[in-house]
Amino acid sequence: MTNTTDQALVDTPDYPMPRAAGCPFDPPPALRALQAQAPITRVRLWDGSTPWLVTRYADQRALLADPRISSDTTAPGYPHISAGVRERRTQARTFISMDDPEHARLRRMVTATFAIKRVEALRPAIQRIVDDLIDQMLAGPTPVDLVQAFALPVPSLVICHLLGVPYADHDFFQRNSKLLINRDTPPEVSRQAQATLTDYLDRLITDKLAHPADDLLSRLAHEQVRTGELTQRELAVVASLLLVAGHETTANMIALGTLALLQHPDQLAALRATTDPALIRSTVEELLRYLTIVHSGRRRVALADIEIDDQLIHAGDGVILATEVGNRDEQAFADPDALDLHRDARAHVAFGFGVHQCLGQPLARVELQVVYGTLYRRIPTLRLVGDVADIPFKHDGAVYGVYELPVTWSTTHLSETA
Repeated sequence: MTNTTDQALVDTPDYPMPRAAGCPFDPPPALRALQAQAPITRVRLWDGSTPWLVTRYADQRALLADPRISSDTTAPGYPHISAGVRERRTQARTFISMDDPEHARLRRMVTATFAIKRVEALRPAIQRIVDDLIDQMLAGPTPVDLVQAFALPVPSLVICHLLGVPYADHDFFQRNSKLLINRDTPPEVSRQAQATLTDYLDRLITDKLAHPADDLLSRLAHEQVRTGELTQRELAVVASLLLVAGHETTANMIALGTLALLQHPDQLAALRATTDPALIRSTVEELLRYLTIVHSGRRRVALADIEIDDQLIHAGDGVILATEVGNRDEQAFADPDALDLHRDARAHVAFGFGVHQCLGQPLARVELQVVYGTLYRRIPTLRLVGDVADIPFKHDGAVYGVYELPVTWSTTHLSETA
């Protein structure tokens, strides 16, 4: 006879779960089933551990705001995404993997750069970057891979400008970034990629200390390293986080958002026909909600016993907040599986919630507003080459997106101005 505990372990589903064939924008069906039937339940990870999976929007927000839930990746019970990601986060801990007060102290050092007013001041420069890249695409042959020609360069150019990293080195840091965010990367490869990227930024900071410029690395080198608040190596680790997160997430939102719009021509037509900033802003928020590209959940560990929704989570238990399905919770968003650019989706949890919500969200929003408000108006006949079933999706990454997006357009009816 199997006792109750043994049976529970046998029935524990594996996580992450596969998406349904032909539904690349929707959360896995098994996640939706859990949300309806067992919203807080154990799941089994790659290492055999069985953390709690939380699938309802309200529960996720409550836990993400609870100080008894820890982001400390060194804490026993923390549910790591993979062996490679565990290796990287152990080797190069940053403030996103810490709790207050250390988290707040380190995050405060870079917060001002990503403040809304400062980011808004970058909008004209971001617009020029977007228009220049569109000009280059229009002047070249078709079809073109939108990922390489546009989606990756836009945020890479912006974050390089902010940090003071030479964009000429983009092939180098993009190659290492891909290794760091792929959950299939072996630990030794992840360790080497992190060390290589940190070494590169360490050398760059040495140059900033000798020859400061008007950029974030120069400012932090002089404000934090010279005063002893951070070692140079610690700053290089923080810089690697900002560099990787600053281009990977937005690049995936640009490409995946474009594909989603191409698959919803009525919504794309409404966006293409407008210059209304309010509709462009709501487009960004709705696509962030609808796609939720952080598709391996927000990972935490309980510091104390927590009872939520009649379920007791014990101290030391791992917790995964599956925000990709939380943003499709019908109790939070009406008709959640519909892409509706007129929806007020600002309460989504695509950037997380609480003290650890994404530092760079003001910058990501402005970048996406400029992109979504420009690309389809300048190239109104933009279309996918081939079938969506042939697109290589990033099912193996900590961030969801597409590896390639072949597109083309008619050479007539192009908008000449931004």
